[in-house]
Amino acid sequence: MIVMDLKLDNLCAFRNFHVNFSYPKKIVNSYIEHEHLDGLPNFRYKKVNIIMGSNATGKTSLGRLILSIFILIGKRNVEIITSYIADKDKKASFSMDFVNMDHDIYKLYRINAEFDPSENHDYSSENIKIRIESTDIKQRENYETCAKRLDSIMTGFTDTNYIMELEKLKNLSWLFSFPFDAFFKTRYRIEENEEYLRVLNHTLKVLDPAIKGIIKLNELEDTYAIQMGKEEILIKDGKILNPSMLSSGTKSGLDIAGIVASIKSDKHSFYYCDEKFSYVHSDIEKGFLSLMISLLKPNSQLFFTTHNLDILDLPLPKHSFNFLKKEIFEDDQVIKVINAADYLKKSTDSLRNAVDNDLFSVSPNLDLLYEIEDL
Repeated sequence: MIVMDLKLDNLCAFRNFHVNFSYPKKIVNSYIEHEHLDGLPNFRYKKVNIIMGSNATGKTSLGRLILSIFILIGKRNVEIITSYIADKDKKASFSMDFVNMDHDIYKLYRINAEFDPSENHDYSSENIKIRIESTDIKQRENYETCAKRLDSIMTGFTDTNYIMELEKLKNLSWLFSFPFDAFFKTRYRIEENEEYLRVLNHTLKVLDPAIKGIIKLNELEDTYAIQMGKEEILIKDGKILNPSMLSSGTKSGLDIAGIVASIKSDKHSFYYCDEKFSYVHSDIEKGFLSLMISLLKPNSQLFFTTHNLDILDLPLPKHSFNFLKKEIFEDDQVIKVINAADYLKKSTDSLRNAVDNDLFSVSPNLDLLYEIEDL
């Protein structure tokens, strides 16, 4: 599956939020291959999406909401969405366009959802409206043409129960990886898979040259050992038993390897990698991102959030870079998105210079920081 368009309102700090993942014309000599549906070169989509922004601008929240929509579709669990409604006295909504295959036919789907407020802030079929429609993507069509066709179809909501409406969609293929403290995650997932373990071995050695490798201990259930010199660092049931022996960056390698191995084996089609490199050297992060991009197969999509400005130096199309910013209005906060390609039109325009000169007005406000000395 490929996400083409997303609208969010009254969910987390997103108000009338809109981001689109199509792009208007083919990029000549692009670093990214197959940035269109396989066999349909006119249907272009942003295959790699770098999400940047200051702290608390919604990078992780954006991923959580996309994941929640996927879970809603797969498990029909509406609470996963309603828990993110910011003001329960007001209507909340989302809309998502995405591409999926149905009997070897490309289809553009749209799911619209509205959640009306109730007196006791409970949500049931009476105040939840969901509508799903789709259209076949024809040989010469682009996203904009198909989206207009859906616009003409979806003129409101039907009386169909939202659970019945969700039956129109099958489970989607995705992988999200969030920071270790997100969702109160407490364990690392180690896969008993030869290719994954080979990737994990190389990943850990890149992050810490002192590591010789990782092996599964067959005599103990769900137990692995990271070999470092004469020492062994045990991971049992996903928990590192002697964590002080590993740096934070090396620990993150357990998740990084999972993403790389999944992309390499084409296990999923949608990937959201959220700040997995916060404790990793800049050059290593750039190297792993470049590897992920080179491993992406046709009809796949990668979202990658980072604070690392050195990523701007990678030879990626400008439309790959999205910057989130949070604006405060009295007691309200609003998140907006800025795509670099909307500002930088020429191939000679420097993305790094634009960010260094704060062209997008996304740099953090340091005024209060400078006042601390005089407190």
